[in-house]
Amino acid sequence: MTHFMFSTGIENSSPTIAGGRKRIDEMEICGHYRRWREDFDLTQDLGVKTLRYGVPLHITWLGPDRYDWNFADLTFGDLEKRGLIPITDLCHFGVPNWIGNFQNPDFPELFACYARAFAQRFPAVQLYTPVNEMFVCATYSAAYGWWNEQLTTDRGFVTALKHIVKANVLAMHAILAVRPDAIFIQSESTEYFHAENPASLDHAERLNERRFLSLDLNYGRRVNSEMFRFLMDNGMSVDEYDFFMREHLKSHCIMGNDYYWRNEHTVTKDGKTASSGEIFGYNEITRQYYERYGLPVMHTETNTAEGPRGDEAVRWLRKEWANVLRVRNSGMPIVGFTWYSLIDQIDWDIALREARGRVNPLGLYDLNRRPRAVGKAYKQLIKDWREVLPAQSVCLKVPLAPYGPKRAEARAAEQEAETSEER
Repeated sequence: MTHFMFSTGIENSSPTIAGGRKRIDEMEICGHYRRWREDFDLTQDLGVKTLRYGVPLHITWLGPDRYDWNFADLTFGDLEKRGLIPITDLCHFGVPNWIGNFQNPDFPELFACYARAFAQRFPAVQLYTPVNEMFVCATYSAAYGWWNEQLTTDRGFVTALKHIVKANVLAMHAILAVRPDAIFIQSESTEYFHAENPASLDHAERLNERRFLSLDLNYGRRVNSEMFRFLMDNGMSVDEYDFFMREHLKSHCIMGNDYYWRNEHTVTKDGKTASSGEIFGYNEITRQYYERYGLPVMHTETNTAEGPRGDEAVRWLRKEWANVLRVRNSGMPIVGFTWYSLIDQIDWDIALREARGRVNPLGLYDLNRRPRAVGKAYKQLIKDWREVLPAQSVCLKVPLAPYGPKRAEARAAEQEAETSEER
């Protein structure tokens, strides 16, 4: 089966705040634990075939080799019955209390064990985002001081980043040991920093290199000399750096680009940043990332709020879709598009820094599961374009094959034959 991946997602952020004393669980506060069947009904009604969907890590992963699969069994079993293909999100901005936070050096190896256990439990799953938005997670947790460890230091940031990316890489290895045809779709924020004046050029150039750090490490691309020194000065060892250059699994990856109007920034002469709003747009920034990594692309997140006119989100959807078509027509292989998320979110207007309970009208449906204007528009867009795109370009196709017992036996036979030839 091949198709362009029109997608949406169930928001499953779960960072801790207030010194680790309080957890923000978006699945809980948005009602998904109670209404997950209804949410899957809405997903099917849209006409999407792929769903960015994650297990609530903090209530599933109870300790080393200890898991509570009850909710995952229900939901992933139901997705399989419906024929909905999950892009499985294993870690979304938070870890279980027993891990602590992303400063814990044991996290990468422990997480790889969890990923392997998940893949063994759910062998039908082929698409994964092991760790969501690695750069954002490290930045908000250890540079901005908003979540989890709540640090504001370069050393804290580099420590979080190296642990998060190593966890992602080790998880990919662990999953491939169970399902050799797994595909990994990174969901990573794509950024750009605009110099406000000539005095801010150096700051902007530095930030425009720093934005690539998570993907450079994940894909084994050598960083420039300034970023190498930044990493070494703040706690990364040469051996750790060499691990990323050596152990990457770039050939198994699709580069997921997340883009919102706030992803572009203005940089002042003293190095401070503020949102600039959309200047370049998704097409131009995606081109920069594609030229750096040369991987197939997926637009893995976007949204904007429905405002007083009622058409703001619809206009943004049309603009982003136009950018997706522009990316495609420019020759970049793009395999999917995602409005994130299915239902409204809570407190993302303040980046989950506090539990205010303010509803953000960002979803295709509101929290009462009634369609918003953008939900109706997205459903129509999918209907209009679903049958057109795959016929036009093989670059828009990704193989998605069930990995049942017969396929597993065939793969085992292939591996045995390869081993025999080597002998």
